[in-house]
Amino acid sequence: MSRMGDVLAGFHAAWEFESDSVLIRYERGIRTPRLFQALGERRVPLDAIAGVTLTPGRRGTVVVRAELREGADPLLDAAAGQLKETCDPYRLVLPADKETLAEYYVDELRPLLDGGGPVDRHLVAAPEAPRQFKAYDAKASFDGRTVSFRWFWTGASSAKWKAGDQVFDIDELSGVEWRSPEVFEGHLRLLRRDGAGAPAQADQDPASVVFGLGYGPVHESLPFAAAVLGAIRRRGAAAVVPAAAPRRDPADIAERIRHLGELHQAGLVTDEEFSTKKAELLAEL
Repeated sequence: MSRMGDVLAGFHAAWEFESDSVLIRYERGIRTPRLFQALGERRVPLDAIAGVTLTPGRRGTVVVRAELREGADPLLDAAAGQLKETCDPYRLVLPADKETLAEYYVDELRPLLDGGGPVDRHLVAAPEAPRQFKAYDAKASFDGRTVSFRWFWTGASSAKWKAGDQVFDIDELSGVEWRSPEVFEGHLRLLRRDGAGAPAQADQDPASVVFGLGYGPVHESLPFAAAVLGAIRRRGAAAVVPAAAPRRDPADIAERIRHLGELHQAGLVTDEEFSTKKAELLAEL
């Protein structure tokens, strides 16, 4: 750019142009999409941008949009085209009277972009860990190294209760499947490196948590998915190191055994399954 630190301010965000990147700062306020507020800011290297457009918007506005290279951003990778236009983090809406100024910045930016194709590594930083959110059937947590699913007895299926709470080391995973909570059967599914088959339905898969009305909202579950995906990509070439089994709270173990007993009495768990799972839970003390 001709001058470092130049700023183009629009509704909900401002773009600050640097010599090698664009820093996007999102506003906080009741009218700002919650995803933007959750992201706070994003630094986008110019190498990550394939192109930039300026188009007329609605109701006396113009829109500047940066088109990122495929594979450059873990957030867009995780979203897989499911974000609504109003939640596009690389779409800046401005009043029409700023069109000339916006055109100036777009013209300045375009020669610096090479229009490159897909990339094999993330160029935009993933949202930072630790992260957590409540799904319909579990509390999902990510500490930067492991993903944990702790089932809610009010929402988890018997298949998940039989499997027990889950802990996945990043080295075990090959990817993340995020299906927006704003569509039918929204869920977050972890994909395993060992290629182990998973039930078609997320509510039966211990490597998945399901969303629902009020659960797993986009501004919580998508940055979570992007953070996990970013960690997976960063460690893609690392050797697999088995994670140490976490020690459980005795009160939590007792609650799990109690609920397992209820499933057993209801005929949802066989005698053998009950004995095996109870032994596994006791071994975690």
